[in-house]
Amino acid sequence: MRRMRSRAMRATVLVALVMASLGLVAAPAGAAEAGAVFTMSNASGGNEVVVFARAADGTLSHVADYATGGAGSGGGLGSQGAVRLSGDGKWLLAVNAGSDEVSVFRVNGTALELTDTVGSGGDSPISVDIAGRFVYVLNAGSPNIAGFRLNLNGELTPIRGAVRSLSTPESAPAQVEFSPDGRSLVVTEKNTNRIVAYRVAPSGVASHARVSDSAGLTPFGFEFDPAGRLIVSEAFGGEPDASAVSSYALGTDRRAVLIDGPVATTETAACWIVVTDNGQYAYTTNTGSDSITGYALGSDGSLSILNEDGVTAVTGDAPTDMALSDGSGFLYALDSGSDTVSVYQIEGNGALTLIQTVVGLPAAAVGLASA
Repeated sequence: MRRMRSRAMRATVLVALVMASLGLVAAPAGAAEAGAVFTMSNASGGNEVVVFARAADGTLSHVADYATGGAGSGGGLGSQGAVRLSGDGKWLLAVNAGSDEVSVFRVNGTALELTDTVGSGGDSPISVDIAGRFVYVLNAGSPNIAGFRLNLNGELTPIRGAVRSLSTPESAPAQVEFSPDGRSLVVTEKNTNRIVAYRVAPSGVASHARVSDSAGLTPFGFEFDPAGRLIVSEAFGGEPDASAVSSYALGTDRRAVLIDGPVATTETAACWIVVTDNGQYAYTTNTGSDSITGYALGSDGSLSILNEDGVTAVTGDAPTDMALSDGSGFLYALDSGSDTVSVYQIEGNGALTLIQTVVGLPAAAVGLASA
């Protein structure tokens, strides 16, 4: 009996050695999936959501691709929020700019189930957000925002009277996002240098627009901090080394009131932005400088650049979208020029340490969301 166990142990060791030589060793129990990261191919021949498993150490491994049932644009969207997770992590939304649709997936870890693909309520949807059961899509070609109600089966129904125009047909919008309390919607307009806000009624219907001027030129991506302040990137038309970040309070009348800024990145084309869960740090990608600039956020909404030269991290080519892991321990940057994702650990002082570069993404990939 002892000899049989000995032979079995030797066989197990031999199999393990063979697997190791082939790179097939199974992950230990402690390396189980800690979450997921999602982007999308944006391919004009058929859009897909690309799913990565996130390990406990923040690193990513590709899991699967899921068809959205719609078509992408085949190129950059010039927007933030093309892929969006619900607050409870149960639903994933993705825009289909080439077929004027938005898709909904039920999320189960790294597995997705397509539950609906519907018309976006306008032309060329580029950004989407969800608060509770309400979903709003930003259509750049119309341009407008359109509201939907998400039911328990993951199906979208247009909300009657919930299509609103932006400030002008030539607005070139970049993003739509709900405020943390779900009572307001905000849109940034690149061409007009405006921040447009809407009140959201309990029925989900957005009010008429309230327009405010941006402190800096070309407001692009933005994120609310935990206190409900807007942190906005300003690309300044891509002028070399001229981009900046500003912070705003959103008043009861929905006007954006400047708190601080523009605070220069000293880099080029600050576009996408994220804010850590604890509200201590904000990061913006500088698409024209292949870098990320970090800021410390004061309790009063003030901004302090982390690195005097504006380079908190070096990225791959032309970084665009970003996402943070739950708890903001890791930051992910989509490098559209090199078809990669740069993975960083966020240190206690806000510094970024590169821990992985994921290669081989689809050439037109846009959007990034993390669970």
